[in-house]
Amino acid sequence: MWMTWRELPNMKPDTDAQQDALQEPKPEAQLALQGNVWMTIGGEKFGGQDRVALLAAIAEHGSITAAAKAIKMSYKAAWDAIEAMNNLAGETLVERLAGGKGGGGTRLTRRGVQLVENFRLIEQEHRQFVAHLSQQSHALADDFLLIQKMKMKTSARNQFSGTVTSLKRGAVNDEVTLEIMGGQRIVATITCDSTDSLGLAVGVAAFALVKASAIIVVSDAGAARFSARNQLAGSITRLQVGAVNSEVSIELPGGGTIAAIVTRDSGDTLGLAVGGAVGAIFKASSVIIGRAA
Repeated sequence: MWMTWRELPNMKPDTDAQQDALQEPKPEAQLALQGNVWMTIGGEKFGGQDRVALLAAIAEHGSITAAAKAIKMSYKAAWDAIEAMNNLAGETLVERLAGGKGGGGTRLTRRGVQLVENFRLIEQEHRQFVAHLSQQSHALADDFLLIQKMKMKTSARNQFSGTVTSLKRGAVNDEVTLEIMGGQRIVATITCDSTDSLGLAVGVAAFALVKASAIIVVSDAGAARFSARNQLAGSITRLQVGAVNSEVSIELPGGGTIAAIVTRDSGDTLGLAVGGAVGAIFKASSVIIGRAA
């Protein structure tokens, strides 16, 4: 146990050396630089160490449940991350295996494996770069200003990156069509001013945000007609039932996923179940279009 003269006020140093030692200033903590690698697609945060660790764990365990447990992530958070990565990547990174004797499982696609390997290489180079800067940090002033990059955050559950394939100009509002992964198209109605300020044009990369509460789920879309411009068909891959509302994840052709929030009563009435074919319907006015700054 270490003691100081301040802790024992009645004790006094016996020698000049002890007196000098008490007056010497304590060494200041050395400044060190640290940083993490993050990937973005179209200005949207795609993933970093946590999400890549999830992909690596899936490759190792062959199961979403086991992978989430291995990296201490909730099952729901793991699924949300996977769906977001599949949507933003423009192609499937994680795929399910058909059930059988072993009960099926989950694995990375070739693109998913490549992503993990490349991220590890980039991360290694980044660590060496930061270590080199950190070695020079002793020469920096004590009041060195650390600048943290601002990142956009959104509460919208559905985030899709794509390319503008059609732009119809109007007197007040414009109609923008965005092609996302799998050849799916999302139509949005935005003001003319928004089109101009975003610099939208055919061929421009952009992203679409749609709140899960704006999605209407139908079990037999072919039996009726709807005025909503966006009508996407798919199958239910996940159904989380709550006391009042349920969250429905619908896999679209091409690997994209769209999430919807419906009341529990509606889910029961529609007979929603994993594997069931459904439609996701939402108005063009419910879509927010954005571009990377």
